[in-house]
Amino acid sequence: MKTLVIGGAGLVGSMVVEELVKRGADVRVFARKKSAVADADKTGVEVVEGDLLDPATVEKALDGVDKLYLLNAVSPDELTQGLIAYDLAKKHRLQHVVYHSVFRAEHFLDVPHFASKVAVENALKAFDVPWTIIRPNYFFQNDAKLKDVIKGAGLYPMPLGPTGISLVDVRDIAEAAAVALAGGAEHQGRTYNLNGPDVLSGPKVAAIWSQLLNKEVHYSGDDMEAFEAQLRKQMPAWSAFDLRMMMQGYLERGFTAEAGDLETLTALIGHPPRRYEDFARETAAKWAKELPWPLDKIAEKL
Repeated sequence: MKTLVIGGAGLVGSMVVEELVKRGADVRVFARKKSAVADADKTGVEVVEGDLLDPATVEKALDGVDKLYLLNAVSPDELTQGLIAYDLAKKHRLQHVVYHSVFRAEHFLDVPHFASKVAVENALKAFDVPWTIIRPNYFFQNDAKLKDVIKGAGLYPMPLGPTGISLVDVRDIAEAAAVALAGGAEHQGRTYNLNGPDVLSGPKVAAIWSQLLNKEVHYSGDDMEAFEAQLRKQMPAWSAFDLRMMMQGYLERGFTAEAGDLETLTALIGHPPRRYEDFARETAAKWAKELPWPLDKIAEKL
């Protein structure tokens, strides 16, 4: 059995690859460049270069493949990329497609990348290729990128709101995806909501970081205009708007686990879902070990 992982060079996909390798799976990764897939030579993972907007390269990657993990990066072409990959999986009559969607997607049809995922979900359900859909919440690991703001400025900037959402650890997502891919018919036709065990508000997350860093970390609040304006300094305008609409939807419609979600994820991965506070403790420890400047900058000062 050979499994193709689309998205295997990214944060979640690379962990899915790792989990599949642990289970002895024969794994092929589809990536723009082989160099983007870390440790492929050491793990025996095959890497095929290609572009999701080039059907010929996708079809080449699918040659000899039995199963597909499909994770499309958020982009203006996300829907087209997803449907090209799925249509070719359907053409090749794959035995199983595990699609990485998003929690409560159908309630966020005004969010561009959520709407794209709903369309791909509908395509999966309309045809006869066996499928499993995983629907994760917002990732813990997104906050690992906020070191300068959290540790430096003493601000937690993500507008999670006063009610909060059920964030989930990427490691649990990867385990769930690998279990579904490695398993049999029991996972086919199933949709799994992947949520963490705690509902975390903006003030609650700020308080966790305050305790771990031994400094006051303030929640920056729920001003969505200011949030989008800040994002536009760091990413394309379309992406800033997309993320703004996502976070605004969390505030307006909620993003907390539904009844039975935690029990389902626990049974799926064989252990309780990881807690945000443990992730934050691990991350704070890593930050404490990091040098204040890159080595080349330190050398300039010597």
